Amino acid sequence: MNRVVPVPVWMKITLKLAGIYNILWGTWIVLFPHHFFDLVGMVQPNYPGIWQSVGMIVGVYGLGYYIAAFDPVRHYPIILVGFLGKLFGPVGLVLYAWRGELPWVFGWVNVTNDLIWLVPFAIILYYSWKQESKA
Repeated sequence: MNRVVPVPVWMKITLKLAGIYNILWGTWIVLFPHHFFDLVGMVQPNYPGIWQSVGMIVGVYGLGYYIAAFDPVRHYPIILVGFLGKLFGPVGLVLYAWRGELPWVFGWVNVTNDLIWLVPFAIILYYSWKQESKA
């Protein structure tokens, strides 16, 4: 039987906002794949379809976050996958920028897509783990 665990309201709001943000960001990238590159002064990619695929993935994650907002404890695997992406995205940026294979300005994508969500997702995961360990 599924039990519903009370969850602080801020967690549900955070996941809904993350969901909406990711859906909007993903839609922007799919519809206007060159716009981000123009904004940060980078050369447009030769294969925009690859970047549009990233947008599609981010948008799908957004749907998952929005669904997870209704019961974060039950849907912790979605949040965990998102947390890992938000952790490894900046790691990848640092690696490739350090090597000179990606300009540091590309890191703006990590600020809004990853870094601002990393701590709240970690807290939500910890809360979910604590609740599940009580069961």
